[in-house]
Formats: sequence, C-alpha cells, structure tokens
Amino acid sequence: MTSNAAIRVSDLSLAIGGAKIVDGVTLEVKPGELLGVIGPNGAGKTSLFNLISGLRPATRGNIYLGDDDITNESPASRASKGLGRTFQTSSVFTLLPVLENVRLAAEAAMGGSMKITRRAYSFKPAIAKAEEALNAVGLSDKRFTPAGALSHGDKRRLEIAIVLASDAKVVMLDEPMAGMSVENVPVLTEIIRSLSRDYGRTVLMVEHHMHVVLGLADRIAVMHQGELLICADPQTVISDPTVQSAYLGESL
Repeated sequence: MTSNAAIRVSDLSLAIGGAKIVDGVTLEVKPGELLGVIGPNGAGKTSLFNLISGLRPATRGNIYLGDDDITNESPASRASKGLGRTFQTSSVFTLLPVLENVRLAAEAAMGGSMKITRRAYSFKPAIAKAEEALNAVGLSDKRFTPAGALSHGDKRRLEIAIVLASDAKVVMLDEPMAGMSVENVPVLTEIIRSLSRDYGRTVLMVEHHMHVVLGLADRIAVMHQGELLICADPQTVISDPTVQSAYLGESL
C-alpha cells in the first residue's frame, strides 16, 4: 500500500512481563512535518521512540519508513535508510574532534567505511558535508575541539549536526532540551525549527518544555499510559479535556 507519510506506525505495541508499555499506537507523520510527542512521566514516549528506532522489538504492529516496512530491521539498517535519532543523554565520540564526529556520519551516508583511523581530510566530500552541517548548527569555530570538551548545549548541537550529515530523512529527538540552560533553549529551538523549515527533514520530538513544543510543532501527539490520546494541532490539543485530565488537571 502506497502512503504519503514519511514515518507511519500501525497498532504498535510493546508488552514486558504482561505490562503494556506501548499499546496499539497508530500514527502517521507527513514529510517535512514537525511532530511534538508529550505526556506525563512513564507515558511511553521514549519506549515509542525505542520501537521506531529499533532498540526494542515490537510485540505487535508495524513500522513503515515511507512505503518500506522496517518493523523487523536492525537499528543500523533503519539508520541506513534515513532514520536518525538523538538520545536524552548525549552520545558522541568524546575523544574525537567535533569535525571528525560529523565527518564519520557524513562518510557513512556517502558509502564510505566510517573508519576512525582514516585521516579526516583524506575524504574531501565527507569533510565538505560535515563543514556544512557544523555551520548549520553554529559549531564551525569549534571544529577541532574534542567533543568531550564541549558544553552540554554544544553537545546537543553536535548531535544534530551528526544527524544532518547522515542525510536522515526522519529525525527523532528525545528530550533535546534536557539539562539545557535557560539561555541556550532559544538557540537550540531555532536549530530544530530549521531542520524542517530549511532542510525539509521530518522531525519527531519528545519534549517536556511545553513552550518549546507549542512554538515548534505542527501537530502534537499526547501519550498516556502507553496509549495515544490525541494527535492534532497545538491549540486543539491544549484545549482537549482528556489531555487536561492526563496532566492531573493542570493547564498546559
């Protein structure tokens, strides 16, 4: 069946020891759309991301990247087909320079070997792509800095640069603002906005900062106790009484 969705899940479920962690989620995200995923702690948001990215096998249901059923494929296979993800905790090669971190992703996307032992400047097309990604996130001046020496906010930028250089068509951001200082939130917000606005990437973002989600998302999906309560435009979501109840009656 042909679909115009960039990423689609159908009846996606995860049960562990009889407990329903994700329960029957069906969702479509359009190409270039920015979807915010919210919900109380333990709602199943990160578990949903783990299923889509392949870190957890689904108990039931299917996952499609475009028209390609990737339900039973490995995380590496999904990544090679254009599914990129960042995590709540920064995951970069801390001892390698910033540029080399991004160069490895670019080279892998271009069919290279992704060998750390390769001299960084021996594969010029990958370097050019890495430089472009670093410029997009404002890290060009730190290209030769060891990734481990970056501030927390700059590590978040680096992760997004890596995803950009990997040519991921669908980008999954798991709590990108976690641990960010207040002054860095607007900068990262604009970088995330540019992923869909300027680069045409489809973005799924789990985030607890509601002002960030409301300012960025085309639609918002609300998870609660493993189920998808609603997926709609921001105003419809924050006005929904069921959503208000899921947040213990607090106004969003």
